[in-house]
Amino acid sequence: MHMADALLSPAVGVTLWAGCAAVLARCARKVRSDGREDLVARMGVLGAFVFAAMMINFTIPGTGSSGHIGGALLLSVLLGPHAALVVMASVLTVQALFFADGGLLALGANIVNVGVFPCFVGYALIYRPLRRRAGSAASRRQLVAITVLSTVVGSQLGALGVVLETQLSGISSLPLASFLWLMQPIHLAIGLMEGLATAALVAFVHQARPDLLAAEPSPANARPALATRWLATTVVLAALTAGVFSWFASTQPDGLEWSIARIAGAAVPTAPVTALHRELADVQKRVAVFPDYRLATADAPNNAAAPAWPAVDATTSLAGVVGGAATLALVSLLAYLMRRRSRRAVSGAER
Repeated sequence: MHMADALLSPAVGVTLWAGCAAVLARCARKVRSDGREDLVARMGVLGAFVFAAMMINFTIPGTGSSGHIGGALLLSVLLGPHAALVVMASVLTVQALFFADGGLLALGANIVNVGVFPCFVGYALIYRPLRRRAGSAASRRQLVAITVLSTVVGSQLGALGVVLETQLSGISSLPLASFLWLMQPIHLAIGLMEGLATAALVAFVHQARPDLLAAEPSPANARPALATRWLATTVVLAALTAGVFSWFASTQPDGLEWSIARIAGAAVPTAPVTALHRELADVQKRVAVFPDYRLATADAPNNAAAPAWPAVDATTSLAGVVGGAATLALVSLLAYLMRRRSRRAVSGAER
């Protein structure tokens, strides 16, 4: 559900950029005051894992479309919503800058749709209250139901956000009723599948390390720090997901591309000719070393032939591993700087 710049006017794109900057500043203050000593490590490795997981599209049966895990709800469950949004913003920034996955003008909109809605509505207003009400004795079935419901709500709000942002921009020929009629049902199916995948991961962590869940009632024998073994396992899993499992991603268009193609006949509309669109497109072209998760110098695939599946491709593996490493480095650096500033403030106050 990564929006392209061609869907947004400069006014809408810049407004969403400014709104995201304000929300992220608030999130940064919350991260600085978070007392978990292992938070920087958690954010880094989970950011790398979510980047890798987002490379794997799954087919929606009977539709000709596909979807992928957004990851924001999973991150919120493991980190809390504020740290989760910082991680999601970092993932989306790496994707837009180095992989041309989502536009630069649309980056603020993508952070809102893929990050803010799941973190601060799906998690904060639905998952966390329901999870606390269920208590420590919640059954696996209850945990799955809460997770799926929260994921679906976040997905539906994100899809609605795409439609409304496109309509407010007024630069594409996508009629409101038709766009809504296609976007909401297909993202309901995507949200259900993402919710089940997220619930499986949450249930596993709940069983193995309940102390890692941000809103869980802490058991008496909770381990206070992130185990090195868990950290290493997550890094290895992220590398395998990006480098190997990504070969098995669906070749079908994602829900947004599918919806646009059903209306306009093309997965991505032609970019409007405005100065800001041209400048940002030029910046993205220059910095995207792995456009569409391939080397910029690699030959484009033959569109006339059906794409191979699984797509065993060393350049895709390289792109995934490099992207995961870049995400881990960016998230870790940002989290470290936030925490370091907090420690300096505390040290200054003690003096």
